[in-house]
Amino acid sequence: MRMRHIFVFAVLVAMATARPSSAKQYEAGQVGEVIQLRDTTRHMVVSVIPSIGNMVTEFSVNGKNVLRWPYTSLEDYKSRGGGSSGIPFLGPWANRLDEDAFYANGKKYSFDMDLGNVRGAIPLHGFLSTTDKWQVVEVKANNKSAWVTSRLEVWKQPMWMKQWPFAHTIEITQRLQDGELEVQTKITNLSAEPMPVAVGFHSYYQLTDSPREEWTVTLPVKTRYLLTGAKIPSGETEMVEKLFPNRQGTLKDYNLDDLFGDPERDSQGRSHTIVKGRQQSLDIMFGPNYYAEVIYSPNPNGQGLGSNAPQNPNPGGRGPGQLPGQGLGRGGSGGLGRGGSGGIGRGRGTPNPLATPNYICVEPMPGITNAINLAQKGIVKNLQSVAPNKTWEASFWVKPSGF
Repeated sequence: MRMRHIFVFAVLVAMATARPSSAKQYEAGQVGEVIQLRDTTRHMVVSVIPSIGNMVTEFSVNGKNVLRWPYTSLEDYKSRGGGSSGIPFLGPWANRLDEDAFYANGKKYSFDMDLGNVRGAIPLHGFLSTTDKWQVVEVKANNKSAWVTSRLEVWKQPMWMKQWPFAHTIEITQRLQDGELEVQTKITNLSAEPMPVAVGFHSYYQLTDSPREEWTVTLPVKTRYLLTGAKIPSGETEMVEKLFPNRQGTLKDYNLDDLFGDPERDSQGRSHTIVKGRQQSLDIMFGPNYYAEVIYSPNPNGQGLGSNAPQNPNPGGRGPGQLPGQGLGRGGSGGLGRGGSGGIGRGRGTPNPLATPNYICVEPMPGITNAINLAQKGIVKNLQSVAPNKTWEASFWVKPSGF
């Protein structure tokens, strides 16, 4: 009789603690303009808003957002001009160009500066970052993941084709799986000539268990590209250890807007940039088609090692680091620091104007800044392009722990 009671008690406990068979680990849905992906087991939520450039605005774990998002709502974001938050997509080029033109297949394509979607002597971050032209293709979940896929048909927009005359489509899939957020990009070239690939993402990450001054960053890269005062690669490089001994540093000592390359990769072809706080950490992984990365993290006191300084190469144009249609962004454009073009230097830039300085941007790029123009000059040898009627594909992943 006693064994029977023990058996019945065990069954009741198992029934009480087991999840209902109908419960789903992964869920996907849309409310208004916001698409949400959920992992109910890990208590993770990803929010994507296609109407503001297909931006990821949330990747929360146990209610703590891994991404900087200092807005109370989408309406608050729009009313304040947005900017400096989430994971915005940059295209058709990321970062800076050294003139108001770009080169492809040996030809020069000058921008029409009167259209207003490209501005300044050093054009910055393209013109797609806040567009509302993204079309949602699929929002789904199964027993392995939850995802959303959206498409941007660049070839349908005359003002875009005037500036970048390569017909193409862009598909981005944000996928929540196994405790990681994957952002996959596919670019299909519909043109008759090869199209250079220069897109990127300006991802704003944060830890919530400690201030920026305590965070450490570990880099997978071998090379630091030295920059001119306009934040354009000068053609000179140095070993990354000159800026980051052992490829690691504490952010209190740095004032960063720096370009790196030659990453070391794991057996899956991924590089790993690690940001750590007291208990929390982020593993930011780039796939094999991301050759370079920018680390942007301005020091609140305007001091520290790195290339962040207050020069503005676009007087009268877009503010330094400002994405098209957005508010405050990069607070500085090309610190030379002490002696020389883009050396380490301990430059005194302007104090960070943002209300919450606790963030670090780890930006994936298929090539270094200005690669499409430096390739024309013979400086860049590994410019990526996509052939006619072919598709280029790349992914990066974000894996939080300790949240």
